[in-house]
Amino acid sequence: MEMDAEAFETLVVDELDRLPDDMVDGLENVVFVVEDRPEDGSLDLLGLYDGLAVTERGSYGMGELPDRIVVYREPHLAQCDDLDEVRDEVHTTLVHEIAHYYGIDDAQLHEMGWA
Repeated sequence: MEMDAEAFETLVVDELDRLPDDMVDGLENVVFVVEDRPEDGSLDLLGLYDGLAVTERGSYGMGELPDRIVVYREPHLAQCDDLDEVRDEVHTTLVHEIAHYYGIDDAQLHEMGWA
C-alpha cells in the first residue's frame, strides 16, 4: 500500500475526528504527530504514547511540554493491503495510544481486544 505523508496525515485527522467525544474530551496537553517510522527504523511499531499517564501525574504547570501520541505512516502502510485496512488500523492505533494516556496498559488493552 502506498500513500504520501500528506494523505496519511489527513486520514489520521479524519480517524481522530471519528473517535467518541468522551474518549478525546479528557485529553489535556497532548499533541498528535505523524512520523514516517520509529527512530530505530523498524516497521513493527504502529504508534507510540510519549508521556506520563494521567494516573501517574499531578497537574501540569506553566511551560510543561505536551505529551505526544505518534502514529507511524510506513509501518501502517506495510501492514495493510488497502485504504479500508489502513483506516481500521489507524483507528485501532489511536484508541490504543489514547488508552495509554488514560493509564490503561497493554495487558488491559489485550483483554479489551485493542492490543
